[in-house]
Amino acid sequence: MLFIGVALLISIALALIISVDAGSLIGLTQEQTGQIIALIMVLILVAGGAFSRRIKLSEILRSIILWVIIFTIAIIAYIYREDIGKFAGRIAGELAPASANISSDAGAAAFHRSLDGSFKLNVRINNVRVKMIFDTGASLVVLNHEDAVRVGLNLGNLKYNVRVQTANGITKAASVVLEKITVGNIERNNIRAFVAQDDLLETSLLGMSFLETLSGYSVKNDVLELIN
Repeated sequence: MLFIGVALLISIALALIISVDAGSLIGLTQEQTGQIIALIMVLILVAGGAFSRRIKLSEILRSIILWVIIFTIAIIAYIYREDIGKFAGRIAGELAPASANISSDAGAAAFHRSLDGSFKLNVRINNVRVKMIFDTGASLVVLNHEDAVRVGLNLGNLKYNVRVQTANGITKAASVVLEKITVGNIERNNIRAFVAQDDLLETSLLGMSFLETLSGYSVKNDVLELIN
């Protein structure tokens, strides 16, 4: 019980210090610090059960160290909760790029940034799922050779006679029109696109020929939002 009493006094003292200062502690507002203090007090009460019986001093010290670690982790997690949320969002974007958060009322679809910094989207082209990278630098949607085959394009009829600028220099691509592109709940028909020559493009690109048909798109806090 002595341990609980001392711990409660420390918590109350912290609250009084913050109240007198009328400011913040370690970057937290009074309200945020108050929430942390409440959490600490709850944990202290739970920990107090371990001291309601006679135990060795070594066990007491181990328990104190354990709870100090728990309190520290809880405070750090609270302080950096926004950064942790962004990191978790990036992992979600890397593992499940197709998991668009769809807002039916606004007609929007949102995607998390991947760990490599890009936005990888699972797009449906002619009802076939294709992984694409959001790219405002591409004037048109661009399909690599493999994806072009998967969506049903007859590559034997294509003519690679359009000069295009890429990161590796100037090359030639074939011009096509894609019957249907669906991203989240956003659907567009008859979208102009390029087909890249074999082995010249690793991942297909969702370029401006699709993006310019939208009402808008934005990137904020590592989240891409496409507005229908």
